[in-house]
Parts: sequence; structure tokens; C-alpha cells
Amino acid sequence: MALEKGIAELVQDFVSSGGPSARKQSIDDRRAGYVASTVLAGVTETRVHIETTELEGLLFRVYSPLDSAETLPAVLYFHGGCFISGGFDTHDNQLRQLAYYSRCRVIAVQYRLAPEHTFPAAHDDAEKAARLIWQYAERFGADKNRITLAGDSAGGHLALVTAMRLKAVGEWQPAQLLLIYPMLDATAYFESYTRNGADYVITRDTLLSGYEFYLAGTDRHHPEASPLWRDDFSGLPPTHIITAEFDPLCDEGEAMYQRMTDQSVDCTCQRWSGVIHGFFQLGGVSQAARDVMRDIAWRVSSPGRKD
Repeated sequence: MALEKGIAELVQDFVSSGGPSARKQSIDDRRAGYVASTVLAGVTETRVHIETTELEGLLFRVYSPLDSAETLPAVLYFHGGCFISGGFDTHDNQLRQLAYYSRCRVIAVQYRLAPEHTFPAAHDDAEKAARLIWQYAERFGADKNRITLAGDSAGGHLALVTAMRLKAVGEWQPAQLLLIYPMLDATAYFESYTRNGADYVITRDTLLSGYEFYLAGTDRHHPEASPLWRDDFSGLPPTHIITAEFDPLCDEGEAMYQRMTDQSVDCTCQRWSGVIHGFFQLGGVSQAARDVMRDIAWRVSSPGRKD
């Protein structure tokens, strides 16, 4: 299938500029570029209430629909950015929209980034955030029985590994996982890394250099570096995986669906056509981005819903 029109224009601009390599950019420039790209997210949703709070050294931003009930289904959201960038500013409009359309409490956490903080810093912060949301659910206005762990790219990875950690020690489990084109395999095993690796804005180099900064001396086959290859998924909650047709990560997301299904997880997967890695944040130029937002909002509003 062809690229969506708005996406095709972004790709053409990238190719025409010579496909600048992420490896040649400084970390500061990569972070600034990510923030600058938020102009592609569309009109800012204003029909929400936003509060930022610090709890046990972690910073949370809570997005709530206006005039909402005291207790709501909640989404703990881990932002993307290849483990080296991203935060409240890069995901603000998506989280505003998700809170508005889902009528849920959306809680974002700022975890530590590489290269300043290497593995397992982000994983530890993600796990700590989940424990705090559970422990202080009443304070956050979150229904403890309807908490979704969600994230895009590196954030999808963190949502999955956090649920795995909670399961391993027999603690609470989220009602569901929602993984948006997650980074799952630091070994770059699958063919889509080649097929989609050079021309589609978020390149093979973009993704793998993020792993290199974050994992540093960690073996790429470590079960928390490349969770795709694990064999202990059984017992996880229902999981929905979103993939993008022209994403280097497309194949591994769909392989995760197969592996989870084989290990008795209630898993669904949808490939969105004509789009690239990061399309969830391109609502200003992509109809698929606007559609996937409504789909995600529908899923998180009532955990356990079927297609």
C-alpha cells in the first residue's frame, strides 16, 4: 500500500534532505528536534484538566477530562523517544486527546533518559511509577481494577517489561497492556529493519543508536533488553499491539503477537497501513493518526473490550 498523503510528504522531505543520520546529531539536537516535531500533532486539545505532581522522586503529569468523576479508569503512559529523548512536552497533545476521548485519567511519568542514565534506570523508574499508581490510586483518582499500562516505541517496551516484573513477583497486574509500535528486539533480527530502515524518517540508525546509548554494556539478548524472545508471557493481561506498515519495528511487533498468542496470552494486533513509526503523534497530517487515537481511547475506556 502507498504512504498516506501527509506521511508521504514528510518522507519526501526527509529523503530530499539526504536522510540525515541520527548518529551524526548530538543528544541535545535530537531532543530539540523531537520537541520541534510536535507542530505535526494538530490542534491542541483544551478540554482537559492538567496537573503535575511529584511523588517519591518521580514526576507525573495527570490529564483528566473536565467535570470528571472522582475515580476513573486510568492509563499509566510511558512516552517514546528511543530511551534518549521525549517527555511531557513531546506527548502533551496526544495525552490531552486520549484523556478527552477516553474519559479516563491519563497519567504520564518522566523516567530517566540515556546517555545520562543507562539500563536499567528507565525500567526501574517505570516499575516504580506503576507501584506508586497502585499504592496511591485514590490520590490519583484511579480505579485500581481498571489501570492500563500503555506506551509508544520505547514506552511500549517499558509498559511490557513493567507488567512482566509485576507478574514475576506476584503483585498486581494491569487490566490490559496497549503497546504502540513497541521496541522489543535490540538485536534488530527482523527483515523490516532492512525493508523500512532507511527512508521513513525514524530509521534503523535512529532506533539502534537509542539502544546503544541506553544499553551501553548490556547484552542485547538480555531478557529486559529484547523482551520479544522471552518464554514467560503466560499470565499477562490482555494485550493489544499496534504496528505501522513502513516502520522498522513492524515485523517484531507482529512476532510478539504470535509469541504471546502461542504462550496463551489474550493478544490482538493491528497493522496500520500507509504510515511510519511515530504516526500516533502526527494527527495534524495523518488521518490514521486521528483514527488510531479514537481506537486507543475506546480500548482504554473499558479494559477487556474485544474488537
